Amino acid sequence: MPRTDRLMLLDTASMYFRAFFGVPEILAPDGTPVNAVRGLLDFISRLVEQYEPRDLVCCWDDDWRPQWRVDLVPTYKAHRVVEVVEGSADVEEVPDPLEVQVPIIRDVLAALGIVVVGAPEAEADDVIGTLATDAGQPVDVVTGDRDLFQLVHDGSTGAGSADEVRILYIARGVGNHERVTEEWVREKYAVEASQYADFATLRGDTSDGLPGVKGVGEKTAATLLQRFTDLDGILTAASDPEADMAPGVRAKIKAAADYLAVAPEVVAVRRTLDVPRTGFTLPTEPADAARLSSLAAEYNLEGPVERLTTVLASLG
Repeated sequence: MPRTDRLMLLDTASMYFRAFFGVPEILAPDGTPVNAVRGLLDFISRLVEQYEPRDLVCCWDDDWRPQWRVDLVPTYKAHRVVEVVEGSADVEEVPDPLEVQVPIIRDVLAALGIVVVGAPEAEADDVIGTLATDAGQPVDVVTGDRDLFQLVHDGSTGAGSADEVRILYIARGVGNHERVTEEWVREKYAVEASQYADFATLRGDTSDGLPGVKGVGEKTAATLLQRFTDLDGILTAASDPEADMAPGVRAKIKAAADYLAVAPEVVAVRRTLDVPRTGFTLPTEPADAARLSSLAAEYNLEGPVERLTTVLASLG
C-alpha cells in the first residue's frame, strides 16, 4: 500500500496502559503477563494499516513527573506516586503485571526498528509537542489524554498541509477513536484549540492533580475565554472594576491568583526539546529479524508480531 506523507506520534504509555486494562490477561510460556505488549503491537498494526504513515515515533516518558512541574504545582500527579523512602525519586504507581512488560515493549520495538524518543526531565507529551511543531509534514498524534488538544491545528492550507496537527483520540478505544480537529474542539468545548491550554488551566484536571480555579467549570471557563480571549485577558479583566465580569467569577479568579501564576507553565507542553527530528521512517522489515523471532517465541507474541510485520511489509 502507498504511504502518506504523515508523521504519526504515539503517546506510548497512554497506549500500553490502555492495552493492559483492555486486553484480557495473556501469559508467556514462563508465566510473564504480555497482554499490554500484545495489545500495543495490535494497536500499532491497526493504526499503520488505516493511516499508512511514512514516519512513526513511539514517544516515551523519560520522566513521567518532572520535578520542575512539581515545584510549580506540588499536587501535579501526586495521587499517582507510590510511597517511597523520603528523599528518593518519585515512582509512578504501575500494576506489577504491567511494569514487567515495559522492558519487553522496548525490546520488541527495537527489534522491529520502530524509533523510540524520550528526553530528560520531560514527559512524552513534551516530546510530542516538540516533534509536532514545525515538523514539515502533517502530523497525527495518538493519545487517550486531552492535554494534547492544545496542539491541534488544521494547517495553514487545510488538511494535509505541512503544519497540520490532528489528534487521534483513543479514549473510547483504538477501534473507536475520534479525529480531533479545530472544529471538533470548538464543538466539544466552545473554545478554539489555541485556547485549550488556558481552558484546561482554568478547569483543572483531576487525573493530573491540577486543581483548576475553584468554582470554575468547563462552561464558565469557555465563557471567560470567549469574552477575554486568553488567561492574560481574564486576569486583566478580574483586576478591572469596569470589565464585564460577574462579581462571583471575579472573586474566584482573584482567589486563584497564585495558582494561575504558575499553572500555565505546567499545563503547556514543551515544544523546544533537544531531540532527534529525523530518521523516523517506518521500516518495511524488522531491524533484527532473529531477535524479533526469539522475543515472539519467548513471550507468546507470534500473532501480533506477524500481523505488524505483514502490515509494515505492505508499505510502499
